[in-house]
Amino acid sequence: MARQAPDAPPLAADVQALFDAQPPERAADCRALAALMQQASGQPPRLWGRMVGFGHHHYVHASGRAGDIFEIGFASGAGGKGELSLYLELASLPDAGAALLARLGRFRQGKGCLYLKRLADVNPAVLAELCALRVAQLRGGGA
Repeated sequence: MARQAPDAPPLAADVQALFDAQPPERAADCRALAALMQQASGQPPRLWGRMVGFGHHHYVHASGRAGDIFEIGFASGAGGKGELSLYLELASLPDAGAALLARLGRFRQGKGCLYLKRLADVNPAVLAELCALRVAQLRGGGA
């Protein structure tokens, strides 16, 4: 995986408290995104440091370095550019991922992340498909 593992393992902290600390529009986006990712992963949200993650994935790099990370997740964008950061490991997705990205809507793309100013800028059904594709890939059902 290209992304660095979070410094902390998942916490049983109150994810809703994190959302409540956001401005109202961002809190609504976080709640909607959490519901979408929970549906795609079948797992409840857990805090991994300051990120909200769903599911669990143990990885081992070719170098032998290993770690644990969520399958999919996001950060609320409190710092930096104030964007929602969605952790989907885009570079690892099969070709179907590129077709979905073309239909997604307005976003900025990093190596493994999607950056959204607002959740309303993207098609939620397409985003749900992207999330489900990544989860299936990690669980052995994808390319």
